[in-house]
Amino acid sequence: MFEVLTGTGLAASAGLNAYIPLIIMGLLARYTDLIDLPSGWQWLGNGWVVLILAVLLAVEVVADKVPVVDHVNDLVQTVVRPTAGGLAFGAGASSETVTVSDPGSFFSSHQWVPVVSGVVIALGVHLLKSAARPVVNATTAGFGAPVASTAEDATSVVMSLVAIVLPVLVLAFLLGLVAFLFWFLRRRSDRRRERQAARAAGFRV
Repeated sequence: MFEVLTGTGLAASAGLNAYIPLIIMGLLARYTDLIDLPSGWQWLGNGWVVLILAVLLAVEVVADKVPVVDHVNDLVQTVVRPTAGGLAFGAGASSETVTVSDPGSFFSSHQWVPVVSGVVIALGVHLLKSAARPVVNATTAGFGAPVASTAEDATSVVMSLVAIVLPVLVLAFLLGLVAFLFWFLRRRSDRRRERQAARAAGFRV
């Protein structure tokens, strides 16, 4: 079961930032014993791959903190983040980590399942992030974009590390994500009713 939690945490992390979980897995596999990537995913630890991901991460970090540009970036990332989520789930769930010593047996018969699962999880988190960002920009006149983006990047880093080192805590993150989803939907519904009431009051005047 830890394989599922590890893959889920990494995929959710990719939904916030496509490159952070891949870089963390690559660096940890290259320089530590915390994760041992299976043969099909060894390329993640290649120095050139890590360097390219780091450059892409730098571009993403800057673009995601500028109002309007962040919206364009989210449109582009609609393809990139789910793809990264599939890679992260596939690699993470199949790797030997400090908490999982025999990961191969879990997905041995259906190798495509973790990749598809990662795509779906990352896409869901990405869509939630993309829907919340315009609300943050509108309510803060754009000043909240860099703050929200920094918080998302930090969450992505922490979640990636937790997914590998202590995957049981991924459950807490998932519960928090569900709670945020309910709060966001309720908040958006309240704002819609407020706008409708304001328009109705304007017509009466």
